[in-house]
Amino acid sequence: MFPAQLSPRQITLFKVVVFMAASLPFLRLAWAIYADALGANPIEFITRNTGDWTLYLLCITLAVTPLRRVSGWNWLLRLRRMLGLFTFFYATLHFTTFLWFDHFFDLAEMWKDVIRRPFIAVGFAAFVLLIPLAVTSTNAMVKRLGGKRWIWLHRLIYVIALLAILHYWWMKAGKNDLEQPLIFGVIVLLLLGMRVVWSLRKPART
Repeated sequence: MFPAQLSPRQITLFKVVVFMAASLPFLRLAWAIYADALGANPIEFITRNTGDWTLYLLCITLAVTPLRRVSGWNWLLRLRRMLGLFTFFYATLHFTTFLWFDHFFDLAEMWKDVIRRPFIAVGFAAFVLLIPLAVTSTNAMVKRLGGKRWIWLHRLIYVIALLAILHYWWMKAGKNDLEQPLIFGVIVLLLLGMRVVWSLRKPART
């Protein structure tokens, strides 16, 4: 299928394809808003749509390293930053929907809601932890922080993934609808579990 390394032109082509694919959910949502096709509860539609795509892209981002290790396609790492930034983009849309449409930028009321409802607090914590990862995603920030510190900071993505699943699970538990949270949970635990196994095997190989 694909070789372990691709030419710069091929990588650029893949980046364009990934960018277009990751943009489609937003374009579809924008069109639905323009066409007034959000259904009876537009706020719930936007909240659910942006939240789902945040989780989809989070799982895809986490899958890059395991897929690269299993397949040997090292060029996949060149796509990870873009996928991570799109995860942050949809998470920002998800949070903005909560802040704007639910609370009309009333920060005091928003904070009361965060404190009162645990699943919102967990989701808010996951979003806040995403911010430093997005801010430090550039090459300049990698150089400024240093490779090791940058890697340790970006390991927060594992904590964020667990918080995101807990947020989704807690929210759906109130509606007695745990099928999708269970699927997402299994995927995230599998992706994180593979990393744990590889990490434990490193000293033995050394």
